[in-house]
Amino acid sequence: MHRLFVALRPPRPARLLLQSMMHGLLGARWQSDDQLHLTLRFIGEVDRHQADDIAAALASVRNDPVEARFGRLGTFDRRGRIDTLWVGVEPREPLASLHQKVDQALRRAGVEADRRAFVPHVTIARFGRGGPDGGTIAAYAAAAAVPPAASFTMDYLILFESRLGGEGASYDPVERWRLG
Repeated sequence: MHRLFVALRPPRPARLLLQSMMHGLLGARWQSDDQLHLTLRFIGEVDRHQADDIAAALASVRNDPVEARFGRLGTFDRRGRIDTLWVGVEPREPLASLHQKVDQALRRAGVEADRRAFVPHVTIARFGRGGPDGGTIAAYAAAAAVPPAASFTMDYLILFESRLGGEGASYDPVERWRLG
């Protein structure tokens, strides 16, 4: 079985900007450079045959390269406990449009439609059960505002395979397609 997702990857200078703010929060498991991406669509576990169908469907997606910039910091929680710290990516509209195109292609390959709200972001840290509380994270977010940056271009749609391990997830590109 293959655990797949579709993503965009900010260019190296944009990732370096994110890495410059990834410190100073006790209990944070900071993402490595290889883990920094913007998920357009999580797919989940599929067999080899469906993975091939997914790759073929994604090859048909047509979109211009995406011009973006980083926005505000945010969090996701699970059952009231914050487990993810992320940096938003703006503007939302071109990313949401590409998300819809990817979702349509995946439906043609037999993947169910995405029912979750699409929030364009790059995860920068994850927290375990003993992670910081919401107030600590809010104080970090206020002090570590995203440094201002020029816009950047993401010009490849990438199909990744996620492998879960003791040190967290590793993401291996399976296939990539140039946008534009």
